[in-house]
Amino acid sequence: MPDKMLTLGFHGAAGTVTGSCMEFRLGKRCLLVDCGLFQGSRTLEELNLRPFPFDASRVDAVILTHAHIDHAGLLPKLVADGFAGDIWCTAPTADLLQFMLAHAGRIQESEAARRNRRRDRADRPPTTPLYTERDGMEAWGRTRPVALGEWFEPVGGFRARLWNAGHILGSASVELAAGGTHLLCSGDLGPENKAFHPDPQGPATFDHVVCESTYGDRRREHLTIAARRDKLADEIGAALALGGNLVIPVFALERTQELLLDLAMLIDGKRIPAVPVFIDSPLASQVTGVFAAHAEELEDVGGRNPFRHPAFHFVHDAAESIRLNAMSGAIIMAASGMCEAGRIRHHLKHNLFRRESTVLFVGFQAEGSLGRAILEGAGRVRISGEDVMVRARIRAIDSYSAHADQSDLVAWIDARRPIAGSLFLSHGEARGIEALRGLAEGRGVASVIAPELDEVYGLPPGQPATRLKTGDPALRHAVGWDWENSYADFTTRLKHDLAQIEDAERREQAIREMRAVLASYKQARAKQASARQRERQPKQRRHQRGE
Repeated sequence: MPDKMLTLGFHGAAGTVTGSCMEFRLGKRCLLVDCGLFQGSRTLEELNLRPFPFDASRVDAVILTHAHIDHAGLLPKLVADGFAGDIWCTAPTADLLQFMLAHAGRIQESEAARRNRRRDRADRPPTTPLYTERDGMEAWGRTRPVALGEWFEPVGGFRARLWNAGHILGSASVELAAGGTHLLCSGDLGPENKAFHPDPQGPATFDHVVCESTYGDRRREHLTIAARRDKLADEIGAALALGGNLVIPVFALERTQELLLDLAMLIDGKRIPAVPVFIDSPLASQVTGVFAAHAEELEDVGGRNPFRHPAFHFVHDAAESIRLNAMSGAIIMAASGMCEAGRIRHHLKHNLFRRESTVLFVGFQAEGSLGRAILEGAGRVRISGEDVMVRARIRAIDSYSAHADQSDLVAWIDARRPIAGSLFLSHGEARGIEALRGLAEGRGVASVIAPELDEVYGLPPGQPATRLKTGDPALRHAVGWDWENSYADFTTRLKHDLAQIEDAERREQAIREMRAVLASYKQARAKQASARQRERQPKQRRHQRGE
């Protein structure tokens, strides 16, 4: 491989929608675009614990596309492992990271403490946090804001420029020029008619392009903001008519603020009752303050602060959150958006079993996440070690998505052409990637690549990319539904399924048969271990004889 050929390694968001991390190398120079947290199944989240597949102390700089944790959430670990360079991003992203990374550290600390308190984990080694709040603040201290459209040099040999991606406040696509190669990384792209932000922008004519594919297999109804509010009003009216709570899992960043804008408009227009709206997320409160500070940059708000409203109640401490258990007829918004952490799990435990309650999803639910299981009709789910029956009304509105859908993605790719080399499809699940691949190939893109985790490619100017290193096959099993998802699904259904067997003796027989299956696996492992030991003994004897 020539020393001056630009290379690209995919260390996240390859075959999955979280953990975005791209490693660009030119000679001895190393630049990361994003360094995000894996979210979803337990197996996928365990990838956060592995050592970085590169030396953090030898990374020269990071360019961050936006402040969502699946793109920025491993920056504190990177800094703790020795990274000492700058983190380049837009000014709004830097402002958001002050709160996002500190909160991420607190979540890591509290989740470790919670797991260590669980009785079903008493026989396991103590869990240590991935990183701390202090680590998060140290990473934030390395941010270096840069304006959209201005060329800058993050490290010698690399020139870069940021373009509005239309996804969330401060989000950007990253244009890079290095080693004679010109390329563009989309970051996460927003849809048309997105509140607060103009449509994505960027130049054309590249050697290589990396495009997200979250909704590569889905076309949404393209609604105006007014039509979206009509849908929300209908869902709220139906939920409140049942007499229970409306629980909305939200991302503290962007989704919360969009909903607050729409709720304020609907309440003021007397389209929905002025019921109390609880925003149960200290982080959402802090992020909303950043949005208010940047109100002049936001579309649809007229430079005013739409987030102050008498119906809105920002919940800060845990005791106030717990008191919401006694509420009925309220709207409760809580993070996280995919129900994998945070206070939303607490509210789901206290509302999923209630027939009069409604859970409304307004964002993408990754495969293997608790939110995905509920949305796809699970009758029971496991939350913090407890089985919870799902009796609540489950609804979804996909017009709040901050991601471009299939038609938006195709239009964005078309606007970047001609692409002389390769189009990489990242940040998507298999179905979305394959659907978008077919459309791109049908529109004249000759080389379309769906990278796997830890694959590395050479990026020659004007020619298709060449794979220099294959990914670890074991990592493929981390993507999507894993054994812990299957275990949680099995155990939550087990008691109910056994109760359906008509007599006690047959129930006992079913239990004996399940135990026998597990015992057979244990015996097979013991035989394999014994066989390996027998194979080693002759080798050990020959070694002792000096043969």
